[in-house]
Amino acid sequence: MPRRWLFLSAASALVVVSLVIVLLQGDGSDPGSRDAGSVAGARASGASPTGSTPGSPSPSPTRTPTPSASPTSAESPGASVHAPSPTVSATRPAERSTRAVTASAPLAGRIKPGVTYRGVATFYDADGGGACMYDPGGDVLTGAMNSADYESARACGAFVRVDAGGGSVTVRITNECPGDCAPGQIDLSAEAFARLAAPSAGRVPISWTLVSPSDTGTVSVRYKTGSTRWWCGIQLIGHRNPLARLEVRTGGGWRALPRAGYNYFLAEDGGGCGGSIRVTDIYGERLTLDGIAVRPDTVQPTGVQFARH
Repeated sequence: MPRRWLFLSAASALVVVSLVIVLLQGDGSDPGSRDAGSVAGARASGASPTGSTPGSPSPSPTRTPTPSASPTSAESPGASVHAPSPTVSATRPAERSTRAVTASAPLAGRIKPGVTYRGVATFYDADGGGACMYDPGGDVLTGAMNSADYESARACGAFVRVDAGGGSVTVRITNECPGDCAPGQIDLSAEAFARLAAPSAGRVPISWTLVSPSDTGTVSVRYKTGSTRWWCGIQLIGHRNPLARLEVRTGGGWRALPRAGYNYFLAEDGGGCGGSIRVTDIYGERLTLDGIAVRPDTVQPTGVQFARH
């Protein structure tokens, strides 16, 4: 075949190939272009939040939480759904109240605030004196606590509200009722018993509760007769709440004194006698008393008082 025909055939083939390439570029079937269009379509299909700024990144699709992880309207913000706050049954308010109060009186003995005790009331010719070694005649509304609840003078000075069918009265514990008095029983002064029932009744069922009254004045301190710097007994008078502890300051710090059944705290070796005194009530409140000299059988006012509960 002549060379000229060979050249024309090659040129024709080149033209055909060029046309095919042009047609392929114009049909939009390039793989890279198809993938980019698919990604853009997927991003645009998610609904943007109201008020989103054009051009800002679109949020991720919202996931609907499962019912077990959905907080209810009763839960506070941030509360754990899987660990809800404990609930207290409203059908037992007395128990709930007792728990709340006794938890705040960690130093209480047998007689605890918020607890109702039951027993009987009798009466005798009380004058305010007795086993607690308070001065007689100061208050006619007093009571002698049975030995179990007297608890070796822990009940001395406590105020209790006594309730019976005929009325109620608040008395201060100034004495112990040993022997025939059963747990829960209070032997009242004749004046206090008359607030509950006629004296002819002689004996009435009662309930009683520890109280923290408002009109108690301030506390005073008294050193026992015979006290010196080598031996002393210390008594607190007029405290609103039952006492849990009495301490004296010594060279080694605060020293707790034991309480005798006749309601004096004793330093039998004299350590701390005449120094600072620190007293603590059953609620844990502390009062520090300075400047109390060893003056036997003398009531020395302090001007302070425990808080009301």
